[in-house]
Amino acid sequence: QAFFCLLFCIPWGSSCPPSCQCTERAGAKAVLCSSRHLEEIPKDIPRDVVFLKLDANSITRIPSNAFRHLSHLEEIDLSRNAIEKIDRAAFKGVAAGLRTLDLSSNRIRRIPKEALLALNAKLRLANNPWHCECALQEVLWEARLDPDSVQDITCHTAPREEYVGKPLLQVLDAGANFCSVRQRTTDVAMFITMFGWFAMVIAYVICYVRHNREDACSHGHHLKALPSAQPHAE
Repeated sequence: QAFFCLLFCIPWGSSCPPSCQCTERAGAKAVLCSSRHLEEIPKDIPRDVVFLKLDANSITRIPSNAFRHLSHLEEIDLSRNAIEKIDRAAFKGVAAGLRTLDLSSNRIRRIPKEALLALNAKLRLANNPWHCECALQEVLWEARLDPDSVQDITCHTAPREEYVGKPLLQVLDAGANFCSVRQRTTDVAMFITMFGWFAMVIAYVICYVRHNREDACSHGHHLKALPSAQPHAE
């Protein structure tokens, strides 16, 4: 009886991952997993965690719903990892309450804007090998970025060589617009497609008219070749 009481009296999610340290900060639970050689996000993080530190590890990816069960989460530190890929639904379930998300000093080149624009959290994205493109530009304009780290969001690669090595904010202030480049490309592709369809319609109409004309000529020649239907005089 004592065993079953102990089993059911322990709240679910109160255990601590073996590679981490669980403590309290100002009455809120904190899970500290810094510098623990982790290659992925631990699966057994307590559900009532508020502060989660996963910095200085070897995590390479943030999969969909990675933190979905952590509804009390307010701060995530994923800095100084080896993160290259972030799924669109990586932060699904914590978007409303998350206040700070640190993704600085990783290997992130591209990120789905949907993964970040749904957040109200202050973002740190500095010191990543960013490819400067429309999605990153939209994140810069629409997301809540930490003002102290914005200047360190640098173009590691870009559509034009002159932008490489420069802060994205400086490039945009100089008049660059990566989204307009994509829009022009889309417009050209749409124009080519419409022109192709129009040419096909014109060709079809020409062939149809020519075919009808040839049929009419053939029918006329056929009628001329027929013997006269007038009766002969007796």
